[in-house]
Amino acid sequence: MADASSTSASPGMLLLLAVLLLASAGAASGTLSSMFYEASCPKAYDIVRRVIQDARVTDPRIPASLIRLHFHDCFVQGCDGSLLLDDDLPAIHSEKNVPGNENSARGFPVVDSIKAALENSCPGIVSCADILALAAEISVELAGGPRWSVLLGRRDGTTTSIEGAKNLPSPFDPLDKLQEKFRLFNLDDTDLVALQGAHTFGRVQCQFTRENCTAWQPQCALENLDQATPDVFDNKYYDNLLYGHAQLQSDQVMLSDPTAAVTTAPIVHRFSGNQQDFFRNFAASMIKMGNISPLTGRDGEIRKNCRRINTKGY
Repeated sequence: MADASSTSASPGMLLLLAVLLLASAGAASGTLSSMFYEASCPKAYDIVRRVIQDARVTDPRIPASLIRLHFHDCFVQGCDGSLLLDDDLPAIHSEKNVPGNENSARGFPVVDSIKAALENSCPGIVSCADILALAAEISVELAGGPRWSVLLGRRDGTTTSIEGAKNLPSPFDPLDKLQEKFRLFNLDDTDLVALQGAHTFGRVQCQFTRENCTAWQPQCALENLDQATPDVFDNKYYDNLLYGHAQLQSDQVMLSDPTAAVTTAPIVHRFSGNQQDFFRNFAASMIKMGNISPLTGRDGEIRKNCRRINTKGY
């Protein structure tokens, strides 16, 4: 980042400013705004932060788990909280039960606790989709990563998409498949490399790793995604890729794939050598991802319970 005496902004800063300007324009047209709850629920951010701080005392995996929920929600019919819905047959088939989420996506009780605290403070105001967006930013910041102004005003969906959930990015995807899945949501190679950087903290079941499980490990045994600083949000993830030590095949392909040299590899090298550049681009990409097909205005609802649609919507 340029210091106070600099006469020009860095490319990373210009990128973030451009995304923020686009987001602000969207907010002006009635979509999302960082000031959305300023009058209706001014303590929303602090409430979400407090619940996550309490949760991570006993479960250091929670920050990584919460940001993953936001990813897996936005990549299925947009950022509408659909991932949080439990089965309510025949109308609702939960996305939690597809292979990419079952026994893998976690942190739902913490989301319930956040929702309960918000309902106690300002009932019927903060959507579950916005809870995921706030929780993602706070989780990154608490782990030592960047902060950004979270754009808010999403409403909750009343449907799920099992087919969409089956098409989530997979730890076994080759690079061209990952690029295709990201481009479906107007996310480019820089977004792909930056957002995959969320694997700089958290755990993964050994059955999904490149080395797979050892003879004595059950498939659910956990491995650190980043062996060096597993609970810290930093750029060590990209160092792992440079040394061929990525836990997931879908991470390592951003450097090893034959086409990576002219697409993703230069970005990996750049982020490895400059943590602030990674942080700026990650924040910009999170804002961009969080703006995938949000429900606003009178669309959707504000769920009373994140696991169920309302009997009578707000």
